[in-house]
Amino acid sequence: MSARSDALPSYAVFAAILAAAGLPIYIHAPKFYVDEFGVSLAALGGVLFALRLLDVVQDPVLGWLSRRLAGKRALSVAVAGSVMALAMLGLFAVTPPITPILWFALTLALLFTSFSFLTISFYAQGVAKADALGEDGHVRLAAWRETGSLLGISIAAVAPVALVFTGAPFAVFAATFVAGTGLAVWAMRAEWRSNDALPVTGFRPILSDPLARRLLMIALLNATPVAVTSTLFLFFVESRLDAPGWEGPLLLLFFLAAAASAPVWGRVAGAIGAKPALMLGMVLAILSFGGAAFLGAGDATLFAVVCLFSGAALGADMTLLPAIFATRLAEISPGAAEGFGLWSFVSKFTLAFAAVLLLPMLEASGFEAGSNQLPTEALETLTLMYAVFPCALKLLALGLLAGTRLDTSLQETALKEV
Repeated sequence: MSARSDALPSYAVFAAILAAAGLPIYIHAPKFYVDEFGVSLAALGGVLFALRLLDVVQDPVLGWLSRRLAGKRALSVAVAGSVMALAMLGLFAVTPPITPILWFALTLALLFTSFSFLTISFYAQGVAKADALGEDGHVRLAAWRETGSLLGISIAAVAPVALVFTGAPFAVFAATFVAGTGLAVWAMRAEWRSNDALPVTGFRPILSDPLARRLLMIALLNATPVAVTSTLFLFFVESRLDAPGWEGPLLLLFFLAAAASAPVWGRVAGAIGAKPALMLGMVLAILSFGGAAFLGAGDATLFAVVCLFSGAALGADMTLLPAIFATRLAEISPGAAEGFGLWSFVSKFTLAFAAVLLLPMLEASGFEAGSNQLPTEALETLTLMYAVFPCALKLLALGLLAGTRLDTSLQETALKEV
């Protein structure tokens, strides 16, 4: 097979830019608008939740539109990529020409709408690509794609902090994102083909399957703790640990630990099974989050240990559970991209849920970002939200997974996707 027909590095690049537009934005955008424009945490949380409700309506429409434009996929991806890049530039590099909260809502709506369209199109193309690669196509493609995603998350999470020496770190980050989006779209320019034959199944086969529904519920409960800690990470380091300037190194440690642990979890799953390995990862996450509850001012070094182990636990979440779901999806709705859209929606919804629930409660407790004299109640609330609440959610996810029967053949097939 020729190098051009493989073109798997282009999938890693595209996955990286999509990942950079997802989770890291929830880490940086709320704090940026609080610090720069004085927007309230409650207002930001409300906007983020409203945008996820919009996804309920628009994601199926975007899936339909992606299929309708299958013959013009390269052009539609280029347009959507341009919208996403410009929205990122507007979010971080443009002084709001209107009320900051409205500008925040507008730019994020454009960013996430284009992000959703690109994600659906990308995974749909991945189905056709993997089939064309032969017997091990899905495994090879998944390896490149997930590696790219982890790198994209890692870079985007730490970049605004690492670029502080420029004097305008978020503007530089946004400009770099624009360049990266252009590179990703160009790298994939010859890959948007062979989509016309993809089946149009919709969500019904997936949502009518009891095991698929249960896996989606586990994903919802299991991903929410990551959403919670991601949303509150910068506030926790700055205010609870009293360690401004540590945000970048700690974020980098967290995501590098996730990336480095991914192949390790694959080997663990091969030895003891996918389900026991995933449960082990959940236990590690609970112990890590629980440890953060006992930290306070001056404990940045100890928190680095928490980041190391919680990042390692994230590696299990990002590899094993998606592989199990993808395997079940292939059994009940082979070749359909809608299942990946549902999986993406669950991840996005957890981030919105964390924002709308936690940010207003944090503000109501008296928390004020950047303040050197926060009331004890505010710091205690921050600790409960960042460390204790995630433990409770992980315990629920662990219990649900423990009670879920996964056939040995399903687990064995899932291991091939890791």
